[in-house]
Amino acid sequence: MKFIYSDSLDGVDPTFNFLKESCSPERQPYWDDLLPHELLGYAPYDGVLVSKATVGDHRIKGSYTIGQARRFELVGARKFLRLDEPEFKNIEIFGDCGAFSYVKEDEPPFTPEEMAEFYAECKFTHGCSVDHIIFDFDDKLSGMSGGTAEAKRRFEITLENADIFLRANRAIGSSVVPMGAIQGWSPDSMAEAARCLVGQGYKYLALGGMAPLNSSQIQKSLEAVRSKIPSWIKLHVLGFAKADEIQYFKGYGIESFDTTSPLLRSFKDATKNYYLPTGDGKLEYYTAIRIPQALENPRLKKFVKMGVFKAEDLVKLEADALSSLRQYDAGIRPLSSTLEPIIAYNAAFVDGELYNGGTLSPKMQDLKDKYIKTLSHRPWDRCSCKACTGAGVEVMMFRGNTRNKSRGFHNIGVYAQHLNDLELRPKAIPVADTTPPATAKERQQSFDFTPF
Repeated sequence: MKFIYSDSLDGVDPTFNFLKESCSPERQPYWDDLLPHELLGYAPYDGVLVSKATVGDHRIKGSYTIGQARRFELVGARKFLRLDEPEFKNIEIFGDCGAFSYVKEDEPPFTPEEMAEFYAECKFTHGCSVDHIIFDFDDKLSGMSGGTAEAKRRFEITLENADIFLRANRAIGSSVVPMGAIQGWSPDSMAEAARCLVGQGYKYLALGGMAPLNSSQIQKSLEAVRSKIPSWIKLHVLGFAKADEIQYFKGYGIESFDTTSPLLRSFKDATKNYYLPTGDGKLEYYTAIRIPQALENPRLKKFVKMGVFKAEDLVKLEADALSSLRQYDAGIRPLSSTLEPIIAYNAAFVDGELYNGGTLSPKMQDLKDKYIKTLSHRPWDRCSCKACTGAGVEVMMFRGNTRNKSRGFHNIGVYAQHLNDLELRPKAIPVADTTPPATAKERQQSFDFTPF
């Protein structure tokens, strides 16, 4: 399977000063920040997916600024994502519409003809037809039974748009590989959609609406779809949220899948924030140490406003937690005394009270146990990726974008290696060069991640 990284222009500032908590005053995020393949020194993915909704326009506010969106369309996806160097020539650029962003609309905001032109002008290698998400999924339904009137309306819209998109793609002589988007309210309705798309002429299909489904529902959908289409038809899974369970999808003929899960886990998961391979085809998870910024964390700011804490008390707790973790990393503080200030600060924003050494709440005790594992195992010292060797223990702090996304980029690299270990990728990722990669001329930035 090809691992396609779903991009939202997430970058890491290589000049960030961890001790001063500051960026360079001259920093320009798009130009200066590093994308995963730049920070790690190699591309850990087989391709990148960019949604039209992420780029944005006058109808949908995307993640890009107006200037970035214009540059994307002017220079094309590959150059914009800085994948135009020779070593990245085999990285594929997938595109879709970003249907989750307009799920509440009666009709998709983008026309099939418009999307065909967008993919061609921006030099994508693959482009999905315009779909409309169906959420009311029931894997117990058979045939074309069930399904609300709205679900069936969206089913027809998606198929009609696919037919128009394929014709438009051919009419403009595009080299973009067209992908027919599948939507349905059950495995069998998805299978029927797949059958219709193959009849239209598609050779590559993309299963949409997968993100909210559990593994069993996705597997049933894949089984149903595969039963209705020739074996040579390629399948892509859009927004594969079950990326950690990929080994259970080995026999379903998946050609490719896109996911942001390894990155998102670094700062959205309650406990599984940092990955390491175990050596036996599995992943070991670690909980990042939560040390939020005392004067910026919304929950702590609320407590101060309510009079639960004084701002100066929280600032001191924060400073003590940071100092203890850094001293532990340097080998000048034992684990037991390292935990004390960290737990004291965590109790403030988890339990909303100052901790004075008494019995911990069940939630705090569970968090403490996970912190003991993280600190005693010292996973940041066991990884040779540039995110970890550059940031050191800072990569294990759940605190701010630079640390959180550095940890996420590390996870992406580990996940790619995990796929290699499972022998699921078409070819192994290249071995990372041990020398720092050359910086782009227009940025002139150092890859040194320890400016202090």
